[in-house]
Amino acid sequence: MQITMNKEELKKIIKEAVKEAVEEERMENFLKSIPLVSKQEMEDISKSHGKPAKKKEPAYGEEIEV
Repeated sequence: MQITMNKEELKKIIKEAVKEAVEEERMENFLKSIPLVSKQEMEDISKSHGKPAKKKEPAYGEEIEV
């Protein structure tokens, strides 16, 4: 089986694959850099700021006819 493509198409495919791999690594490193929160710290945060609302209301809404 032989596949033919021009040099620009191949460069585009490689560039996209490298970009995706770098983005995955970047996200993984970012997530690893976030420190874990202990149960005590979470309780302190809840006491200081309160618990998040169960239902979030939109700040702005508008209906339009199409």
